[in-house]
Amino acid sequence: MAQSTPTLSVERSLMQSGYRFVAGADEVGRGALAGPVSVGMVVIDASSQKPLAGVKDSKLLSAADRERLVPLIKQWSVGHAVGHASADEIDALGLMAALRLAGTRAWQQLLDVGIRAEVVLLDGNHNWLSEQEQRSIFDQELGLESSVDVPVQTMVKADLQCLSVAAASVLAKVERDAILISLDQQHPQFGWKVNKGYATSGHREAIDRHGPSPWHRTSWRLGSSGGVTKPVSKA
Repeated sequence: MAQSTPTLSVERSLMQSGYRFVAGADEVGRGALAGPVSVGMVVIDASSQKPLAGVKDSKLLSAADRERLVPLIKQWSVGHAVGHASADEIDALGLMAALRLAGTRAWQQLLDVGIRAEVVLLDGNHNWLSEQEQRSIFDQELGLESSVDVPVQTMVKADLQCLSVAAASVLAKVERDAILISLDQQHPQFGWKVNKGYATSGHREAIDRHGPSPWHRTSWRLGSSGGVTKPVSKA
């Protein structure tokens, strides 16, 4: 079983292949019914980075602990970013392409401040971050036609084992939760302050009663019966 306290062992092992600056990347929101998918990236210097105590996969931390860790992670890392792709973009592009779009946005944020990792360590077993077949005209319209152009190494349960990836998951989780909490003020009937857009029975029942909002992924099976009804107004 993978350890629950992540280390920098994997990041340091990448130095054997010549990679010093490593970006840990993780996504949150993949299985939600509403809100964006979000991709966090945290860049570390594998040659000199010291461990940061208390950081774990975001799912293993309380909300208070995640909030406490955010400024520590930002100060500790060489660079950090979170990119988002909206529910509309998920509906238009599909989930995998939307994940790549969110990841590309995070990558571009790092480039904009002069930080370029040499390799990306990505949680999971599928490289959705740099696959060329996921390009689209939509990317070009957004000026994001260039995807991540460094090696991407996938690793199952990297968020449990790799400190940079765990840190990225914390930043992405806190930013995405803040978005859903803010949207809850406009549509409290869906309980986003509590469920953060995920598929709880109460969330599905609220969609049955009120119809989906403009922040729901309307290409998905939303209500308790799996049906999709007319979205409610943003007003």
